[in-house]
Amino acid sequence: MIVGEVVGNLWATRKDEGLNGLKFLVVRKLDYKGRKTEEAIVAADSVGAGIGDQVLIVGGSSARVNLGDNKKVPVDATIVGIVDSLELQD
Repeated sequence: MIVGEVVGNLWATRKDEGLNGLKFLVVRKLDYKGRKTEEAIVAADSVGAGIGDQVLIVGGSSARVNLGDNKKVPVDATIVGIVDSLELQD
């Protein structure tokens, strides 16, 4: 799992049919101290996250399973949770 912060939306009018109806968000990964890194990924949103939310992301087959019965959805990152709090130790 990856923890990140939503920094933007992504719209694509032309895409694979399996992606129709999905909402895509741009997420910057957080480092071990909870700070945003330079690395950003695009993830399908399954929980209604928005810009500024800290989120939990799964990848690979877990990302596809979360989106329902269609195992042919070409997605490798899905937001599966909105983080309420993040407590890290130095």
